[in-house]
Amino acid sequence: MKGLDLAEQYFLTHGLPMLESQFQEHANQIAAGLVGPGSECYGFDDHLSRDHDWGPGFCLWVDRRDFEHLGASLQSAYENLPRTFRGLGPRQCSPGEAHRVGVMAIGQFYQQYTGLDHPPETLQEWLRIPEEALSICTNGKVFQDPAGRFSAWRRHLKQHYPEDVRIFRIASSCVQAAQSGQYNYKRSLERCEWFAVRYAEMQFCNEVLALTFLLHKHYAPFYKWRHRAARNLSNLGQTIYEAIAALLAMDNTPQKASAVDGICDVVIEEMKQQELTDINSRFLLDHVPVITAKLTDPSLRGRFSMVA
Repeated sequence: MKGLDLAEQYFLTHGLPMLESQFQEHANQIAAGLVGPGSECYGFDDHLSRDHDWGPGFCLWVDRRDFEHLGASLQSAYENLPRTFRGLGPRQCSPGEAHRVGVMAIGQFYQQYTGLDHPPETLQEWLRIPEEALSICTNGKVFQDPAGRFSAWRRHLKQHYPEDVRIFRIASSCVQAAQSGQYNYKRSLERCEWFAVRYAEMQFCNEVLALTFLLHKHYAPFYKWRHRAARNLSNLGQTIYEAIAALLAMDNTPQKASAVDGICDVVIEEMKQQELTDINSRFLLDHVPVITAKLTDPSLRGRFSMVA
């Protein structure tokens, strides 16, 4: 059984009856689900995942005022639920990771990942949040949210970046992918600088995956799951997933450098489909001025020139 399914069935069997019997007056203010950094929240958990931070458990989210007067009793009731369920468990929490499940204030949950006590509003606020943190806040599943407070914040994040931020990040990843894969990889290969070859290759793969998620308007997860998660996207995601898998399986030969350009061709074609660029160069860096010209915020244009 996958951890997310386990969590939902555990909640429906034990958690929901607990809320309805012990917290009847407040049950319509309590959201429940499983969202967070664990592999189970992405549906990527397997038999290896079960040795830590996996097993019967779920999150209960309440607003700050309810947390202040209700949090302790609600957490106590949660901890008194059966520790095993359908032959699975008890949940083994890693040191410092017990907060992944149990009772949380809504604002505190989002603030620990975004650094903000409110949904991001300005472009600068959006840019400061690590993308993997946004992925963490929008994964998993909300089982119930009668008041809608937790889900309102989540919906705001799931709408993805403001377009200027998305364009900025696309241009930045194009710079990094071009420099690492189309320039430094090939030159390092010719020099037999094997550390540089491998480093450039992995940086290229990471930036191409970042581009794939940006072009799909999805947040890229932590590197551990980034390649696998690309497979869950539509056609471009599956194509890039397979192309990167093939690239990594090749020996360090000139054919591998050619494969890098082939991957870039696929990305460039998608950017053309989205009207982010209209030039025919195979070199990603050549597309950056065309892409950044679409930025409407002057401060982002200036900031990009400094980053690039």
